[in-house]
Amino acid sequence: MASKLTLDSTIKLNSGYTLPVLGFGVYQTPKEIATDVCAQALRLGYRHTFSKPRRGEKIDSASAYRNQGPSAKAIAASGIPRSEVFFTTKVPMSGKPLSYDNTHALVDTALRDTGLDYLDLVLIHSPYGGTENRLGAWRALVELVEAGKIRSIGVSNYGVHHLDELEAYIKKLEQERNGPGRGGVISVGQWEVHPWLTRSDIVAWCEERNIAVQAYCPIVRGERWGEPGVKALADKYGKTEAQVLLRWSLQRGYVPLVKSVTPSRIAENAAVFDFELTDDEVEGLATRDYSPCAWDPTVEPIDK
Repeated sequence: MASKLTLDSTIKLNSGYTLPVLGFGVYQTPKEIATDVCAQALRLGYRHTFSKPRRGEKIDSASAYRNQGPSAKAIAASGIPRSEVFFTTKVPMSGKPLSYDNTHALVDTALRDTGLDYLDLVLIHSPYGGTENRLGAWRALVELVEAGKIRSIGVSNYGVHHLDELEAYIKKLEQERNGPGRGGVISVGQWEVHPWLTRSDIVAWCEERNIAVQAYCPIVRGERWGEPGVKALADKYGKTEAQVLLRWSLQRGYVPLVKSVTPSRIAENAAVFDFELTDDEVEGLATRDYSPCAWDPTVEPIDK
């Protein structure tokens, strides 16, 4: 499988749609340059963009990054047909609190800000907010899928206990709403994942259910440059350490999410499909460390 991967490769989601295997994100990208940066990525061949909404805009865009609208404008600016671009955003944990009503409102705002007819993927940004609000947000996403506003839904930064809670709620919704699938389908989960934070329990939970795992911070924010194992492989293959780490993520079956505002780095991050690590090399890079370089909401207690 790994040797056949290309920048055009996709993963089939539980929703029935397909997700490109490499994502371009805009975390902390100034909104003033987000359109140009994302358009450059699309012209280079990226087809998965992720953003966050205002205060947070895949593209990972998210409302929390305040660049959701500018990120989406890159689709028209690039000349790439909308149907060929997978655009993701999130229901943020900042600003309005997580809830059923606010999720409906935030998705409507995202559609208005982006000018898009639909969103390819919407994730609940984190499990913060308590059981009632987590489950209410999920129900809202299910209704938004049924309304045609969203194609696929999922979660971000959930621990296994949060995932178990959600799975039980989905079964309950199916009973209440009279039918399989009426409780929603988890298509994607997003976590910080890299050789020093493999999250084997969460990954196994997702693999058993065919849920795509998106890996943010796949190059550990550059904090591990010089690690002997990574450097040795970079030297062996004539690649950068970042490219080795991205290849590791791809060969583990994840969807790594990369970001940069530098054209050369945007191109470099996409140049990971002309070499392949051996199975032993992939296995050898993984550690038993638990070393997040970002935040870690997965440990949030279930009842907070």
